[in-house]
Amino acid sequence: MKIAYFDCFAGISGDMILGALLDAGLDLNLFIKEIQKLNIGNIRISTEKVTRNGISGTKVHISTTDKAEHRHLEDIKEIINTSTLNNEIITKSIAVFQKLAETEAKIHNTTIDKIHFHEVGALDTIIDITGTITALYLMGLEKISASRIHIGTGFVHCQHGKIPVPSPATSELLKQIPVFSTGIESELTTPTGAALISSISKSFGMMPGMNIKTIGYGAGSKKLEIPNLLRVYIGEESTSGDKSVFESDQVFLLETNIDDMSPEILSYLMDKLFAIGALDVYFSSIQMKKNRPGIMLSAIVKKENLNSLLECIFKETSTLGIRTKKIDRKIIKRKTIKVNTEYGSVDVKVGYLKNKIFTASPEYEDCKKIAEEQKIPLKDIFQLVKNEINLKQ
Repeated sequence: MKIAYFDCFAGISGDMILGALLDAGLDLNLFIKEIQKLNIGNIRISTEKVTRNGISGTKVHISTTDKAEHRHLEDIKEIINTSTLNNEIITKSIAVFQKLAETEAKIHNTTIDKIHFHEVGALDTIIDITGTITALYLMGLEKISASRIHIGTGFVHCQHGKIPVPSPATSELLKQIPVFSTGIESELTTPTGAALISSISKSFGMMPGMNIKTIGYGAGSKKLEIPNLLRVYIGEESTSGDKSVFESDQVFLLETNIDDMSPEILSYLMDKLFAIGALDVYFSSIQMKKNRPGIMLSAIVKKENLNSLLECIFKETSTLGIRTKKIDRKIIKRKTIKVNTEYGSVDVKVGYLKNKIFTASPEYEDCKKIAEEQKIPLKDIFQLVKNEINLKQ
């Protein structure tokens, strides 16, 4: 699997991403040919080799005859939707702008249809975003990860006046993502960069196991005390050791203690949490203050469903606080298959280790139905289904 790892030691912006990918081997002429499918008039894209603190990188220059700097989300969607870009590129590019619009709407306490994009509405920024999605597609990159994000500090001028660094939009977009600052008074990470990396990267932290093929450096414009560069490593996912067996992802563990609710309500809550995306929900008996017996509710959830679960727990329980913890998880490949038996078909969740079935869990409800209809012990149905899977291996 071809993967990329962005090392954001000096922050990240849209043009730095493009510069890094072009520096790592993306064909400029092929890239320009694809971007012209936006059909937005005279676009000029060029690159320049520069050095930042002695390290060579690629600076991307984008110029257009378009003078508009203010567009609504629908204006931007119209530009992208009427292009002849690949449908996958169109969908993913619009998703980034949708995220930006929702963020701006929250910050300005309005709705996304009323959001008036300022700098982000300019065509060079539209090219930064659609260009990044296009570049990843052209390079065949299947998985993206990134380091912690260097955000900078201080203040920056924008259409609304002087605002703190990181900007409110950047801060909102980087929620639940590890960031750091070394006190450099500059906007190291822009809203565009934050929107892109939070959309394309599946994980943030240490570099994953990989066989590095190329390394690229995308240059920023400012002169800093550190190299103003975004580094990208491109290669194949490592197949040695642990990586040949396990996959990794990040999930959130939610916990709260309850001692004043009916177990019937907690049973109802469990069903609701599973329905809105919980990966697992369980209860543990605990001893609380004043020696009262209580229940600790625990739920495991992916980032995209985190807020929905939090809201549900607060609404459905008496708790006033929920502990959250981001955790790394090792998983094996899994999928649900249908196994045909002499009594009917059964859905089975199977896990694969080194491309072979390692574990199989027949669907309880399917097995229960057959057991009741055929007057056969449930354990015998479970074993029958597992025997069928073994015969197929």
